[in-house]
Amino acid sequence: MIKFLFTALLLTATIGVQGQKSDPIVMTVAGVDVPRSEFEYSYNKNNTDGVIDKKTVEEYVELFVNYKLKVQAALDARLDTTKAFQAEFAQYRDQQVRPTFVTDADMLAEAKQTYDETVKNIGPDGLVMAGHILILTPQKASDAQLQEAKRRIDSVYNALLAGADFEELARRVSQDPGSAARGGMLGWFSRNQMVKEFEDAAFALQPGEMSKPVLSPFGWHIIKMKERKQLEPFEFHKDNILRFLEQRGIRNVISERKLEAGVKASAGAVTKEQLLEQRADSMAAADPEMRYLIKEYHDGLLLYEISNRTIWDKAAKDEAALERYFKKHKKQYRWDEPRFKGMAYHVKEQADVKAVAKCVKKLKFEDWNEALRKAFNNDSIIRIRVEKGLFKKGDNALIDREEFDVRDAKVDSVKGYPIDATYGKMIKKPQDYTDVRGLVIADLQNEMEQRWVADLRRRYAVTVNEEVLKTVNKHE
Repeated sequence: MIKFLFTALLLTATIGVQGQKSDPIVMTVAGVDVPRSEFEYSYNKNNTDGVIDKKTVEEYVELFVNYKLKVQAALDARLDTTKAFQAEFAQYRDQQVRPTFVTDADMLAEAKQTYDETVKNIGPDGLVMAGHILILTPQKASDAQLQEAKRRIDSVYNALLAGADFEELARRVSQDPGSAARGGMLGWFSRNQMVKEFEDAAFALQPGEMSKPVLSPFGWHIIKMKERKQLEPFEFHKDNILRFLEQRGIRNVISERKLEAGVKASAGAVTKEQLLEQRADSMAAADPEMRYLIKEYHDGLLLYEISNRTIWDKAAKDEAALERYFKKHKKQYRWDEPRFKGMAYHVKEQADVKAVAKCVKKLKFEDWNEALRKAFNNDSIIRIRVEKGLFKKGDNALIDREEFDVRDAKVDSVKGYPIDATYGKMIKKPQDYTDVRGLVIADLQNEMEQRWVADLRRRYAVTVNEEVLKTVNKHE
């Protein structure tokens, strides 16, 4: 036993050394080694020919290290242990794994079963292609209506016996609009697809034959048989059946069936989730591309969550920080042309124009909507239609005409609100951060991220093997 363990240890060590030679460590971030293959996967995926801002390997190192540091911060914060993260990651991972439970043989067997069931459902009478001319009878038809329908169908039948063209007559007089447009043709059908009266009459015909008027729950029909056949062999329909099954998501059905069989075979010792995880691990071990694809999604979810908590959501919701940032960097926010800060609105009565101005005159801009809603639209009668915001020339025709003096601006009238008006003021530059909120949020986020990355660089050790880095995409 001791000898066996020693031999296994030597073998493991040998494999490890060989692995390092074939896939050396290009960097170590926060104590975690990054093999060259992982760095190459990320670099090559993010620097394809279609990328506008392509990076050199050296330039990409900084981005990659920052990415790894943020992921490590998320791991240290145990974000990977939350139920929400684990559920979302498992869902993505399983999307990659589930299809691998299904083989071509499985799909072919499913297609053959579908074909066999279809043949059974069609039955010995096969398929028929027929056309009909229909004269409808209402469900609760009077005797007079029934007699009129019978008179009309007899007239049509006599015309056909006299040599009238069936398809032409169907287009003109049939009251089944769908088939009438096709000269009465219904397409292929089998037993149990039509009402019994129609079906019995149709299947009694041979190609070229025409029925006498037949009464069904829908009305009177004259049926003409065009063609009869048995379903073609499986090989004839195989590709269409396979396409149909793919569209119906049969692979998910088969994989679920196999997973349930695996659980049953284990007598409940393993769950479907464990089987999926085992398959993912074996796929990752055998295929580096799959391993890094799954890892990329795992780490990407962590990156999104930690970034949202630390930077994005935090900056967007911190109104005090946004205001401070704007005041500190006020000079960098400039407009090439002035903006109108206010509203374009439409009312029913002239008196409401002054009432609107009086309503919002002493209020903060962000409080206008609520005040107007309470004053003018607080009951079943809506007295005002409003568009409020920060407008540049060209954003709103009414504001263009009234505030930017664009005389030929075409203002569309609002039905029921004949009086157009504007209220607000022209400003040459942003007055506070809310006037350029989106820009301020983005700039604050950038500043916060720079501080965060600098802090991560201080907290975690990073070493790059420059010699290995030189071999990226330059080895056999």
